[in-house]
Amino acid sequence: MKGLTRFQGLWRYGWILAAVALLLLVALLPIEGWVIVAPRESALPWPQFTLDPPAPRPGDLVRVTVTDVTPWAFVQLTVQDHPADVLGTDQRAGGLWTWSWLFTAPETESYALTFYRDCHLGCVERGRVVLGSPVATAPSPAGLPARLGLVFPSLERDWHGRAGWAVEVTYAHQAEAAYWGVDDLATRVAAHRAQGLRVLVRVDYDQQQSLPPTGDYIALSEYLEYVRRLARDARLRDVVGIIVGADYNATEANALAPEQPVTPEWYARLFNGYGEPVAHSDNVVQAVRAVNPNLRVLVGPLRPWVFDQDGVQRTDADVPWLNYMNTLVALLDETVRAKSAAGIPLAAPDGFDVQAPGRPDAPEMAGRERASEPRLDLPRAAWGGAQAGFRVYRDWLAIINAYPTTQGLPVYIISTNTFDREAKIPPAQNYPRGWLTTAAQVVASEPQIVALCWFMDEFPHGDEWDWFSLTERPGRLVDAAEEFDSLLRAE
Repeated sequence: MKGLTRFQGLWRYGWILAAVALLLLVALLPIEGWVIVAPRESALPWPQFTLDPPAPRPGDLVRVTVTDVTPWAFVQLTVQDHPADVLGTDQRAGGLWTWSWLFTAPETESYALTFYRDCHLGCVERGRVVLGSPVATAPSPAGLPARLGLVFPSLERDWHGRAGWAVEVTYAHQAEAAYWGVDDLATRVAAHRAQGLRVLVRVDYDQQQSLPPTGDYIALSEYLEYVRRLARDARLRDVVGIIVGADYNATEANALAPEQPVTPEWYARLFNGYGEPVAHSDNVVQAVRAVNPNLRVLVGPLRPWVFDQDGVQRTDADVPWLNYMNTLVALLDETVRAKSAAGIPLAAPDGFDVQAPGRPDAPEMAGRERASEPRLDLPRAAWGGAQAGFRVYRDWLAIINAYPTTQGLPVYIISTNTFDREAKIPPAQNYPRGWLTTAAQVVASEPQIVALCWFMDEFPHGDEWDWFSLTERPGRLVDAAEEFDSLLRAE
């Protein structure tokens, strides 16, 4: 009986051994033009790719069929990180499933076709075929790190081989929308990574509503599911971090629910679980780290000089934007320490994003060189000595470093320019030549600040941000654009 059992086991698994041997043989054969990559989840040669024509030339219209043994839902095929056009799904005899797409063969020596599954939860790579040399499809090596970055960077920008910063934006409530949704976001991220850039993604709830309104737990659940989806998505695996909202202390960033503005308490609750039982994990930090511990979770930036909301933890200056920040950081710190005491680690933020707009025309600048504004303290008496210009970043740093669990965390300036919000004068009108160079010099002496990002570079949806755009270069921004380029070369 023992011998019979052994024979049955060999017979049962012999086909698997034969398949593995065949795979090893295929891997050793010099098959020009095709390199098939299968994930570890499958020991068999699935999925299988079929191309018509089988050896497409640049410009050919190509039909690609993917066959697999599992009826995956929410599948996608990308060609050079761009989604292909869906043709349909079919079931074959023998339990096989097929999906078909059309694409135009690109004008490159090699490119990858990547098949993803379960994209409604965050695309998981199921298989990939590389046409041509696989070396040519590898991401460009990153150059020397640079602190300089841009919000909405042009995909055509020359970064001179520097690993600068790119800031993109997506909306949880528009997950499937053109441009703002996850698919177009993934395409832009791939383009930035191909240039060696380090990418941060700001995740808002919706346009005109930075984060879920206070007390709206359905919106909170929707937001948490979206950040989980982003964290899982294989197409976004090289993103450095996500930024949780922005401007949420301003009325205009709560426009969809003005009666429920995002308070410091609500922000801390959604960020790391403030006010909830310590065992609860329905917050952004724990939701992200459960699926992708390598993705940094960053506190989103407040808007300075806004009186719309205050905070109960007062600062020496006792102004609303700093009180709000102080209250928020105190609550985050309290929650981290409470969870840590209960044996729950990893509830702290990985860093803070801040805004540091310049004010070269502030009254405090009278008689001073406008381009030197970033290195000058501009305490405003009416604001209890709070900074009125670029050096508001020092006010933010003082609050961050006042608490044990946030002290020393990296700070990213993800929005700077010379927009005078009070006078409504855009940078295209008031930018003083040399201002960005001065700001970069100041930041270079601050080891806690790791990024200085100009808002913004290129906005493809209209002309409303042209007066801020380094790509469009209107008015005085021709000087800012030239400085940005020179700084990249010199860093």
